[in-house]
Amino acid sequence: MTSFSADVIAGVTGHMNGDHAEDNLLIARAFGHPEATASRMIDVTTESGVWLIADPSGEHELAVRWPTGPIAERPEIRREVVALYRAACEELGIEPREEHATQGGAEVGAGHHDNHGRRGRHAHHAGEASEGESADALESDKPFSVVVRESSWSDHSDSEGASFMEEIMRGRGTMQDYIDLVAQHYFMYEALEEAAARFADDPRFASFHSDALLRMPALEADLAHLVGDDWRDRVEAVPATAAYAARIREVAEEGWVAGVVAHHYTRYLGDLSGGQMIARRVAKQHGLERDGIAFYDFSELGSLTEFKNGYRAALDALGTGLDDAEQARMLDEVRAAYGFNTAVFVDLGKQKAAASA
Repeated sequence: MTSFSADVIAGVTGHMNGDHAEDNLLIARAFGHPEATASRMIDVTTESGVWLIADPSGEHELAVRWPTGPIAERPEIRREVVALYRAACEELGIEPREEHATQGGAEVGAGHHDNHGRRGRHAHHAGEASEGESADALESDKPFSVVVRESSWSDHSDSEGASFMEEIMRGRGTMQDYIDLVAQHYFMYEALEEAAARFADDPRFASFHSDALLRMPALEADLAHLVGDDWRDRVEAVPATAAYAARIREVAEEGWVAGVVAHHYTRYLGDLSGGQMIARRVAKQHGLERDGIAFYDFSELGSLTEFKNGYRAALDALGTGLDDAEQARMLDEVRAAYGFNTAVFVDLGKQKAAASA
């Protein structure tokens, strides 16, 4: 069984865990773990996708073979993952999303309404399409939330960054690795929540943010528990985190609401989705309960599925008010946010290597 390169694996798993957490769970429940409560994609091979599953009996690795057989090229991965999703829906008796419905054996999504009835528009040059996406798909009408999700398919990748997070996800990361990650979250969310407060009364932004989302109090409590009362004097941002925070502040200073939403979407929905598995893994490995992992507790939001559905509806509504150029600019900012996130993992990997040298 052969794996793809580390950057491809990082791109695919980052996309699945950040934007398709519910699909990961459906696949887990349909293919051997019906009581799964969490599922995170951790590997991609030429023969199967691999997920880390949590259910009442513990944690398990699940390898599910690709429906059409072994594959060799990155664009084929998307086709197979979509096929697995459809098969999982059929097994569980669930109607697949319209963007992944089939007609004559081909994907249908362009020109269809999603569950919220809103549509986005985005014209992209063929040369700018993500791998596995055709120019025709990008130029067709789709809900803007789908356009945003699909546009970032290939923007979650870096081999060094993948290694740092893979160590944490497989239970091989140290407590210091986790502390360093929490510290970077602190500096990211400090900038992001300053920006959110700035636009709190703007009707274009208000539907994306609520007090229940705020992460700074939890991050401060986590760092106090993990590092000590003097944590502010003992943590620092790696260069990529400092650049990430500076970019968020620059976008906010410009007054660019769609740009702030781009960073808001990338961070909050990622931590709402894949972050839940990180919390489980770290809690089990290091004996943490709520103290130390409070950042990942979004229980005040109520149903996370309902919240994310509402968030996507808000993205669709935002998209209808943006012209093609502004949509394209926002998509570029989403990609930039993923790039910053990857660069943070790279810097954390370098920092770890330097400390152990």
